[in-house]
Amino acid sequence: MKTTLHTDITVRDICDGFVYNELEGKGLFGLSGKLVIQPEYQRNYIYADGKKDVAVIESVLSNYPLGLIYFNKVNDNLFEVLDGQQRITSLGRFVTGKFAIKDSNGMQQYFSGLASDLQERILNARLLIYECEGTESEIKEWFKTINIAGEALKTQELLNAIYSGPFVTLCREEFSNSQNANVQKWSAYISGIVNRQDFLERALEWVSRGEVEKYMSLHRFDTNINEIKAYFNSVIDWVSTVFIDVESEMRGLEWGRLYEKYHHQPYHPLEVSEWVKKLYADPYVHNHKGVFEFILGGMQDTKLLDVRVFDDATKRKVYSRQTEESKAQGISNCPHCAMGHEANRTKIWKLSEMDADHVAAWSKGGATDISNCQMLCKTHNRAKGNK
Repeated sequence: MKTTLHTDITVRDICDGFVYNELEGKGLFGLSGKLVIQPEYQRNYIYADGKKDVAVIESVLSNYPLGLIYFNKVNDNLFEVLDGQQRITSLGRFVTGKFAIKDSNGMQQYFSGLASDLQERILNARLLIYECEGTESEIKEWFKTINIAGEALKTQELLNAIYSGPFVTLCREEFSNSQNANVQKWSAYISGIVNRQDFLERALEWVSRGEVEKYMSLHRFDTNINEIKAYFNSVIDWVSTVFIDVESEMRGLEWGRLYEKYHHQPYHPLEVSEWVKKLYADPYVHNHKGVFEFILGGMQDTKLLDVRVFDDATKRKVYSRQTEESKAQGISNCPHCAMGHEANRTKIWKLSEMDADHVAAWSKGGATDISNCQMLCKTHNRAKGNK
């Protein structure tokens, strides 16, 4: 790959013809229209937090270097930002009045309100820019390399770069757009930040059944995203139909996997709602995130709930009582062994060889207190489950 260093391009040059799309949250063009600031393989603009964007401007005002910026030369009249789009977009947004910085007196100042000498200091600041020329594979390999440093690319952002094309562009418009009216609803079930590709990552994970790279490669040049939109909406609609109450613990669960496993089964939303409320109110349930899969699975796997177990004092008391009674009767202190006919029928197990068990299963209403506790040998306790 061929590279050429330029030291004569100023902020004024870069910001000439600067266009920022508020709806999509990205810088579009600069350098009199010759520069594509966010080509499709680039991630969204993430510096608009009142800290990183301000730091870029303060660095320029302090005559601090902004670091190397890389352009991909498409042809003599068109360049793409290979690295540096966050800094360039911050400069363009400030010069065009999109945010303010604080002056030495702590007062908010937009670019238009700065003293003329400070305006000129910003506009005349020179940038160090490497112009790169190479094949698509060379450019993208270099893109991955230079993004190891700084604010690292997230996995999906990197995949967007590798499989850039019409499919990724359309997906980002749908799933990485903070202005999408559906984001609020999606946020009840998906954790992450929309413009950091977290929602797109989930959508691709669901529709591909976990084979994201394979799916993106196969669909790279598709000119529609009908399949991924339909599947994503099917999952969201299913969740919101089965669980009519939205709980904070729903956010970030493996809804794609749960949809695949359970969506063919019928559920009564009002009954599901009552069970959710009951389990949330149960003091023995420690893991509310597991409530939803527990209900979907027919309320069998109590491990999902991290149900409170019997404490050591209770175990010791029950063990002592059972052992004393068993020795007097000449039978095993494990009630299940005592009912058998094998050698263990009279075996007295050590406390360390036994587990505490609910006589009446917790899932069937049994309480976690000493009156509902029995000690079983580990083999029989594992075999019992919820029976």
